[in-house]
Amino acid sequence: MKNIVIIGFMATGKSTVGRYLAQRLKRPFIDTDKEIEAVTGKTVAQIFARDGEKRFRSEENLLVKKLVLKKGLIIATGGGMVLNPENFRLLKENGILIALTAAPDIIYQRVKGKRDRPLLAKGDLRENIKTVLQEREGIYQEADLTVDTGICSANEAVEQIISYLEERKSLG
Repeated sequence: MKNIVIIGFMATGKSTVGRYLAQRLKRPFIDTDKEIEAVTGKTVAQIFARDGEKRFRSEENLLVKKLVLKKGLIIATGGGMVLNPENFRLLKENGILIALTAAPDIIYQRVKGKRDRPLLAKGDLRENIKTVLQEREGIYQEADLTVDTGICSANEAVEQIISYLEERKSLG
């Protein structure tokens, strides 16, 4: 039973959709950012601030290598986890990639006032979102399924994912 891996930009609902999907499918749920926080004893923001993005990405890679040894998980990744080609390859080879997307303005509405997002902490928030989203767009497009959470609820996203998996007989 392959892992189901939820990828996408920040504030597209990866953790929420992943949790709901895990409940519906009665599978274990892993939020990679929460796992890294548990292992390091620091928040993602603290790791970025104290140790740098490189250290955080290293922690992500170590976690991916452990997770791909397991089967049947629902995994919600951090937004940038799949930027590392090795992470992307391992997750894709060992799972079904589901990309969650939303328009930049919707993401902006969801994250404004929250400066705990390290990559958006400086500069113009709306422009940063557009820039980073454009940089990552090609990677997210390589997912097996894309769901726009800007136009559907988390529960509707779960239904779309389950329908996709059932059509491909990927739930067994």
